[in-house]
Amino acid sequence: MDVRRQAFAVLAFCFVTNMVSRGIGESFAVFLLPVAEEFGTDRALLTGIASVYMLATGAMSPLVGIAIDRFGPRACYSLGLAIFGTVYLLAGLATSLWQLYLLIGMAAAVGTSLIGLVPAAGLATRWFSARLPTAMGLLSAALGIGMLVFAPLAQWLIGLLGWRGTYQVMGAALLLSVLPVWLMPWRRIAAGAPQVSRARSAAEPADAWTIRRATRTPVFWALTAVMFFTSLSTVTVSVQLVAALVAAGFAPMLAATVFGVAGMASIVGMVGAGWFSERIGEKPFATISYSASIVGIGALAMLELWPSTLLLAAFVLLFGTMQGSRGPLVAVLSVRNFPGRRQSAIYGTVLLGMGTGAALGAWASGALYDLTGGYRAGYLLSALGAGCGLLLFRTVPALSGTRAAA
Repeated sequence: MDVRRQAFAVLAFCFVTNMVSRGIGESFAVFLLPVAEEFGTDRALLTGIASVYMLATGAMSPLVGIAIDRFGPRACYSLGLAIFGTVYLLAGLATSLWQLYLLIGMAAAVGTSLIGLVPAAGLATRWFSARLPTAMGLLSAALGIGMLVFAPLAQWLIGLLGWRGTYQVMGAALLLSVLPVWLMPWRRIAAGAPQVSRARSAAEPADAWTIRRATRTPVFWALTAVMFFTSLSTVTVSVQLVAALVAAGFAPMLAATVFGVAGMASIVGMVGAGWFSERIGEKPFATISYSASIVGIGALAMLELWPSTLLLAAFVLLFGTMQGSRGPLVAVLSVRNFPGRRQSAIYGTVLLGMGTGAALGAWASGALYDLTGGYRAGYLLSALGAGCGLLLFRTVPALSGTRAAA
């Protein structure tokens, strides 16, 4: 197999694992109503599970970056799948809410992080150079496909097996994948494309970037803030999207499908982020992306008053298409500004912003619902988060795409 085909084979593997990581890891929105019905708890306490999950995922990101740099991708992917599968098998046996906090909120975050975007980005940078933005866009697009595939699948399985049986089926499937992943030719995969490895070695400065040095630059904190506000905006809406659509009068299966289709629509924005950033730059595309998200949130809010398929389509087209499109921009800017052997660890540390923003969004979504009895306050918070992300790209020079000063 030539180098080009090997590169696309590695990208395909990372695409699939990203799809599984996001699709299963963020399927909690589909489980929200049946779990709430069984445990009889308020919405804020239940969405707190998603909040803990997001926070733990963010906290794991720098650790996963360090782990893949130190122990290699075989250990990360194999251990991640084993943990992920075990957690979901046990979640199907949970008898109290604190167990779901521990399993789905915390332990699942460990598994999904070990097979998610950080190790995938680390491998992509070893195989792609000039087309790295497009590769990152495709990897992010896998997250949207995961939502499209697993949200309706989970809804169908819940109707057939209940939420407990669904968790156990997912756990068994994850565990069955551990052995074939372990047997993959990881030495060759980890080595990367020879020409890319040579270019990376030649470009690496003598005084290489470290996490400590990176945190002393404005671009690091700008990227972290972008991930914080973007995740806050997205998760505040997505974690209760299925429940909100049901409350607006849509059937549960349609609501779950819309959740998945919105994830699928994000593929356009994610791939477009890489393609357009190569041509018009990160800042102009970010302006388009955030503006579309804000208008999409407005369409979702109007569904409470006028539940029409036209408004639903506008939400999917605008908000769904753009959710996740900022991730590839941040990944490319992080790699570009902090090249070297520690780039995975630095990028993982940047993703702490994603975890904390998503955690706040998940918690605030439930808390605002309990406080106001509706979803409009959550929609307003989501729009404010998108506005802050837009403001950062428009006002912070470090996000222009130029390399950070050492």
